Parts: sequence; structure tokens; C-alpha cells
Amino acid sequence: MTTTTLLCQLSELPEHGAKGFDLEQRKLFAVKRQGEVFLYENRCPHQGIPLEWMPDVFLDAEKHFIQCSTHGALFTIDQGQCIAGPCIGAKLQTIAFEIIDGALCIQT
Repeated sequence: MTTTTLLCQLSELPEHGAKGFDLEQRKLFAVKRQGEVFLYENRCPHQGIPLEWMPDVFLDAEKHFIQCSTHGALFTIDQGQCIAGPCIGAKLQTIAFEIIDGALCIQT
């Protein structure tokens, strides 16, 4: 049986920013850019480790790309495609989500 899990209110997700979520067995993060939301597994495809170096810090200094804190790999925000670093061509795992009454939710 699936359940709807609320991750956060959209108002808690900063424009051109990111927010991480720790669920029971999963780590996820969301990025909001130009009003659009993208949700990914918080796991680098190169080493399988979390991407952030501090809570909710997933983007490079210019906030143009998702950046792995361990080896500096850069991923596009809209597709999670690695464009620089040791895992070029690999992709972050996207997570399906719904916006319900202004909240970011997933099925678990």
C-alpha cells in the first residue's frame, strides 16, 4: 500500500536554492529554479555518497549546477546530467513527486 509523504511546503524551498530530506531509508533533495521544482535521490552516481557538504548546500557558488561536495562533479539542475567530474554522462536518480495544496509530496 502506498502513502503520500509530505516533504515540505513549496514556500520552504528557496528560489534558486535546495533542500535536503531524510526519510527512513532514503535521502532526497529538491531544487527550485525559475519556479520549477526538481527532486532527486541524494546520492552521487560516482561513489554512492550524499552530495552536500553542509545541510541544504547542493548547488555550486553561482547556483547554476548541482555540485558533489566530495569530488566537485557538476550536474544540470533540470535533468541531473553530469557535465563535469569523474562521472560525466551519468545522471542523478529523479524522483516522481506531486504538488498537493502547495506542498511537495511523494508516494512511499
